[in-house]
Amino acid sequence: MKSSRRVFGLHSAETAIECGAASISTAWIDARRGDARLARLTQRLSEHGIRVESVSKRRLDELSRGGNHQGIVIDMDLPAERDEDDLIGVLADAAAKPLLLVLDQVQDPHNLGACLRTVDAVGALGIVIPKDQSVGLTPTVAKVASGAAETVPVYRVTNLARCLDRLKAAGLWLVGAAGKADITVYEADLTVPLALLLGAEGKGLRRLTQEKCDLLVRIPMLGSMESLNVSVAAGVLLYEALRQRSSWNHGR
Repeated sequence: MKSSRRVFGLHSAETAIECGAASISTAWIDARRGDARLARLTQRLSEHGIRVESVSKRRLDELSRGGNHQGIVIDMDLPAERDEDDLIGVLADAAAKPLLLVLDQVQDPHNLGACLRTVDAVGALGIVIPKDQSVGLTPTVAKVASGAAETVPVYRVTNLARCLDRLKAAGLWLVGAAGKADITVYEADLTVPLALLLGAEGKGLRRLTQEKCDLLVRIPMLGSMESLNVSVAAGVLLYEALRQRSSWNHGR
């Protein structure tokens, strides 16, 4: 049985249709609401063959649990997580310099959701997570991701160390973030086929995961804080990789 999530509000509904219309199972609307934007959304849902039910505002209040639904509530199937073989298959067909994010036992759904948004923004291939001690695709993750859960694959692997060996065999360099690394992320070459590795909140990368890395880098911390939130750190690393790889950066 597929897991589902519920979204509501005009903007959220527009994002759902744009990024994941195929995963929408049912939509409820307030037909009495004379709203041109809502009418356009209803038309788009119908064009996708999605069942649309006209209900009362009270019913929408119940479905959204009192949220600001603006006359529309949608049920969506959560995207399916993929596996290690799917990942290796994607890498075989990928461009010359693929980019992946690996999260080692990250458990906060808000961090995973935010990382999905950033991975989508930089055009990376997806996120790799281990089977145990990691949050997966949940309704909260999908909500925070704001559409990126439908566009970015999440690969859940049974044995992370083995998967990292397979990534190396596929030609990727493994660069991990560690607070005591000798060099900063700005000194590293991130233009190669690459997997960026980040560890759990407050713990960092596990020892075995660090040992699998080809290189460890740190993010400069000039204030009193010792580390960044996982999703913020992911953003720093991913955008530095994008900066180094981008044609508009050449010659600067």
